Amino acid sequence: MRLLKACPRLERGNFPVLLAEIRAKHGRGKNIEIWFQDDARIGQKNKITRRWARRGSRPRAPHDQRTQSAYIFGAICPKAGKGAGLVMPRCNTEAMAAHLREISRTVEPGAHAVVIVDQAGWHMSAKLAIPDNITLLPLPPRSPELNPVENIWQFMRDNWLSNRIFQSYDDIVAHCCEAWNKLTDQPGRITSIGMRDWAHGC
Repeated sequence: MRLLKACPRLERGNFPVLLAEIRAKHGRGKNIEIWFQDDARIGQKNKITRRWARRGSRPRAPHDQRTQSAYIFGAICPKAGKGAGLVMPRCNTEAMAAHLREISRTVEPGAHAVVIVDQAGWHMSAKLAIPDNITLLPLPPRSPELNPVENIWQFMRDNWLSNRIFQSYDDIVAHCCEAWNKLTDQPGRITSIGMRDWAHGC
């Protein structure tokens, strides 16, 4: 375990160079896994999404005004089709550290993970403890389109988490866990949503 220090930032076209530097630092011949990480709020003030319905019908789409919520911390390794997630009551440095430990346990033994994150404060805190088999690589500012976990959230909301009323905080947590477990039971889906030429063509 180590604390986060200043780290190189991902910029246009420099990913192969950064990946080569990480590979050299953590041992040639060691398998490098590319992970993407993000977090999403799921709560009682839920989204209403499009849904299939017979023409002329009016499908119900319940909408709650209460405000309890939880956060899914999710990470995917698209090439291996695997994910690591936690459902937490809030976003902070402690929650992020717990998620990194969960990712660390999911990384193949003997491999090293490059975890690509956005620059949220709890992702980049100097107090963040990082497992030895993980290197964090921040995305450029204001570039959510580079993170395929954003597309994972959209898929999960569209299929499992929207258009519903959550009765309580425990109900939110149960649905978030169920949705994440459904996702990780579909490695092909993680691969198809998560693969990016700029990251996996190196």
